[in-house]
Amino acid sequence: MKDIRTLFATHDGIALAELVRAREVTPGELLDAALANVDAIDPSLNAVAERLDDEARTAAAAVTGSESVLAGVPTLIKDLFAPVRGARMANGSHLFGEYRPDFDAELVARIRRAGIPIFGTTLSPEFGTSYCTSSARFGRTCNPWHPDVTAGGSSGGAAALVAARALPFAHGNDGGGSLRVPASCCGVFGLKPTRGRVPMGPMAGEGWAGMGINHAITRSVRDSAALLDLIAGMDTGAPYAAPHQGGTFLEATHRRPARLRVGVIASAPPWPTNPACDSALERTVALLESLGHHAEPIACPVSSEAFFDHVFTIIGAQTRSLLDTVARQRGRAVSEDEIEARTRIVVRDKGGVTGAEYAAAVDWVHALGRTFGRLMEHYDVLLTPTLAQPPLAPAALAIDDDRLTLADVIDRSHRFSPFTAWFNATGQPAMSAPLHWDERGLPIGSHFAGAFGAEELLFSLAAQLEEAAPWAARMPPVCAVPATA
Repeated sequence: MKDIRTLFATHDGIALAELVRAREVTPGELLDAALANVDAIDPSLNAVAERLDDEARTAAAAVTGSESVLAGVPTLIKDLFAPVRGARMANGSHLFGEYRPDFDAELVARIRRAGIPIFGTTLSPEFGTSYCTSSARFGRTCNPWHPDVTAGGSSGGAAALVAARALPFAHGNDGGGSLRVPASCCGVFGLKPTRGRVPMGPMAGEGWAGMGINHAITRSVRDSAALLDLIAGMDTGAPYAAPHQGGTFLEATHRRPARLRVGVIASAPPWPTNPACDSALERTVALLESLGHHAEPIACPVSSEAFFDHVFTIIGAQTRSLLDTVARQRGRAVSEDEIEARTRIVVRDKGGVTGAEYAAAVDWVHALGRTFGRLMEHYDVLLTPTLAQPPLAPAALAIDDDRLTLADVIDRSHRFSPFTAWFNATGQPAMSAPLHWDERGLPIGSHFAGAFGAEELLFSLAAQLEEAAPWAARMPPVCAVPATA
């Protein structure tokens, strides 16, 4: 067992699956090792929402190794509107109680068909609306690099566990940066796919007017690409689909990109960028230029005040709709003590918008997509800091006072992450790569966005960066792998 657990420090998911196919390890042994890793590390992290050991053992026993390039490697699903048959779906809230869906999300079904055993769920803040994975119901997920800073959100549970080597990859989703923010905070890789690339059904056609999407947190670039190959494609009744890709995403990681034109956006007024993040951006530009790419600065193309006002019009209206749906299905209204202060503030300030106001917000967001589309006619890739500050103390992101305004909520959240939500609104693929650490030993991600449908280019660039500035050997102080690894 100890030797197999040690493999999680040196092998990504594809390498572990190769051992399964070579019959050097069994899926059951990998599962037992992952369970032991979680047993060892989760008391320090508080990242797991629920364990599904028995179901996972049954699934592992049925794996042949031929199902996919990741067959036999166990994983976790984020507890946020991603139904896993029989598992509690709390969505980080007291509101949903012990609701257990009797069906799988299409994405979950595809993961199962790929021979990937699901052994539990990971924590999320309530409804995924915070950049700190903390909730009144489940408490706070800790960052394995330092217990006093956030692991990011809302996929912080997944990111903390992958960073701590409990498993090589874990599902997450992203409506405003919820894959890329925790990837940056925890020193791992997170890619948000193009809108429509990954199924949302059968519960929903889209999330937050198309801003939300599923994918994963991974340690290696190639695991992210392989996973996207396995889950990509529209499902029955989907409202739209992403453009068809020429080959597989995994193949793209084996191709080096041609000389890229990179537009560099260094700041998002009115919020300042921390000097450590400025320095990391400068080093990323130098790295790109050393690899033969051309980088040039460009002005911020987004009015932050207008952008987040329209985004929260959409979030507020859809949150109100969610609460009304719950009330209607159970036959009684949602009380204020069933939801957290952040949700109460968003609903109070934006839950009563008119249909015309909602439509205007969607129209504004669509216009922003056109603006970025024209920008991408001049650049292959856009580069920003993933975050304007290194990982913060959770208190700096907490919203626990109803007297705060929505403007306070926006300022507290988005002076930390002003960039990532742009690309949820435009639908473009974007990724955070863990290229730098600050003087305190905290990770600082570099954020890249491609044109709509250009995941292959991002994976090609990410693999080149991973080779030039490898991060896999960096392990945090809080780590599941035995000390003798």
